Amino acid sequence: MLARWDAEWSHGGDAYYGIFLNGDVVGSCGLHRRLGPDALEIGYWIHAAFVRRGLATETARLLTDAAFSMPQISSVEIHHDRANLASLGVPGGLGYRFVGEQPDEATAPADTGVECIWRIERAERR
Repeated sequence: MLARWDAEWSHGGDAYYGIFLNGDVVGSCGLHRRLGPDALEIGYWIHAAFVRRGLATETARLLTDAAFSMPQISSVEIHHDRANLASLGVPGGLGYRFVGEQPDEATAPADTGVECIWRIERAERR
């Protein structure tokens, strides 16, 4: 699986990573090329037993840094369901600005089907 993911990124696909705390897997994250050649979307998931510890924020900060280390990337986005209150504070705390909402498939029982979109441009980065 890891070899497939590495090959996918090398061929213009997404990058996937594990999130570990004290040797335990506590979540996953990635950089997704859904937004065009000059933008990336950050995705992250933290297991419920590990939320509210700053892991999502630190993960998103590291992925933002990684995204902007690529010279062709001019903007990065974070998308989350409107009902995902745990994710609501992550992008704003990192300097992302709210740019709007759009319909999205509800993939979890608590999802509203409304996706919140946050963006940061290279020039806005702190």
